[in-house]
Amino acid sequence: MKKIDVCYSPELINQFDLTDRCIVVIDILRATSCMVAGLGSGVESITPVATVEECEALGTQGYVMAGERGGQKLPQFDIGNSPFDYMKREFRGKRIAATTTNGTRCIELSKGGSEIVIGAFLNLSAVVNHLKDQSRNVLLFCAGWKGRFNLEDSLFAGAVCYSLRNDFELESDAAIGALAMYNSMKVDITAAISNSDHAKRLGRFGIQKDIQYCSRIDEFETIPTLVSDRLVINS
Repeated sequence: MKKIDVCYSPELINQFDLTDRCIVVIDILRATSCMVAGLGSGVESITPVATVEECEALGTQGYVMAGERGGQKLPQFDIGNSPFDYMKREFRGKRIAATTTNGTRCIELSKGGSEIVIGAFLNLSAVVNHLKDQSRNVLLFCAGWKGRFNLEDSLFAGAVCYSLRNDFELESDAAIGALAMYNSMKVDITAAISNSDHAKRLGRFGIQKDIQYCSRIDEFETIPTLVSDRLVINS
């Protein structure tokens, strides 16, 4: 039977062998939610980069520059880290370059895997169905917050483990714990996420609308997949 495991923080990723695994990168508030929403709304591609300077370099090549640090939009960039920015009609068919505090770093750290896909509550069922159909073991990679565990990413990992509990073996206590966490909070995911530390931190910037939207389930069937350093729609 295929196995599924959970990494709760980028600081723990060196403990995992990524070889021949499908890696699901998770940053619910808000990087991976933005990526799903953008590609699901017609953005051509999203290039995740680790640094502001890399993003600016791509901006000179005609990319839309998207980025934040500490939850706030970088002033020189076109957009920040809101899914509503990524869904704007004016960005359909455009290429976006994105850098964020946590999520884009995790994508970079995942590059030893055989496949890298992007997960969010916005595309939960699409991710689950994709994982069922592929043959590899799976690692659910939570971006966390500046190296620490966070609730919303771990809840998504638990939701995936719950949906795949009859198809995959839970490989470790991390996966068992994520499943238990989800089972204890699944009655109201939006409330659970809204009460998380990161949601409260972001709430100081007046983005409650983003937090509510990132808690919605199955808004898109889009699965962003990393192909040659660009995220595109899995076909």
